[in-house]
Amino acid sequence: MDFSGQVAAVIGGSSGIGAATARRLAEAGATVVIGDIDTERAAGVAEEISTGGHTAEARPADLAETESIREFIDGVVADHGALHALHLNGADLSPETIGRDSDAVDVDLDVWDRTLQVNLTGYLLGIRFAFPHMLRQGEGSIVCTMSDAAFIGEPSRVAYAVSKAGIGALVRHVASRWGKEGIRINGVAPGLVMTEAIERAPDRDAIIEGISHILKVPEVGRPIDLANAITFLLSREARYITGQVLSVNGGTSFR
Repeated sequence: MDFSGQVAAVIGGSSGIGAATARRLAEAGATVVIGDIDTERAAGVAEEISTGGHTAEARPADLAETESIREFIDGVVADHGALHALHLNGADLSPETIGRDSDAVDVDLDVWDRTLQVNLTGYLLGIRFAFPHMLRQGEGSIVCTMSDAAFIGEPSRVAYAVSKAGIGALVRHVASRWGKEGIRINGVAPGLVMTEAIERAPDRDAIIEGISHILKVPEVGRPIDLANAITFLLSREARYITGQVLSVNGGTSFR
């Protein structure tokens, strides 16, 4: 997978899957621009990549704010001349939002609206603002992070699951509408991944024990496992793949 001469943007790249993907794309030769609301952590990831001999920078990007996404995308193209690959990876996982995401009867509509604004509408806007640049180039590839929550039917987190399922519909729509014009788009649906947040969780061991009995592989996944899949789907080696959602979940569910 060779991204030499290509520009890749990762929105939601300050930690976890997004940060691992930024590192992997840079290792493959891309100029990587990391967007996140946590600009300090995003800058830390970019500095780490640059120290390793690759090319990366960080800029503010907030999936809840239309102009923030527009300015991020347009700024990438203005400074680097192109946008070949885009990874949309953000979600509101704050205690104030996902921590209050209950069921269809009781969920606070403020939680519902906030979740869909960030997790789904933010992705729509990222695609919308990237498209003029990609269409002008005659090529472009997008990968959206979804979740197995879109498929398994949990008794809680209704807004989160709906937002992630909506991304799947968005992926299929975009692939159908603009595929002939050189744009590819796919999704990845992670299962449990040992991100930094889970590694730091006080109930880390219980989480691992709870998932291990349904895994069909020996170990719980890590961000690099998603990054490898995302980088492949963004690459020209995946030119015959579009409109798909790839579950990267250790076999915890089969589709």
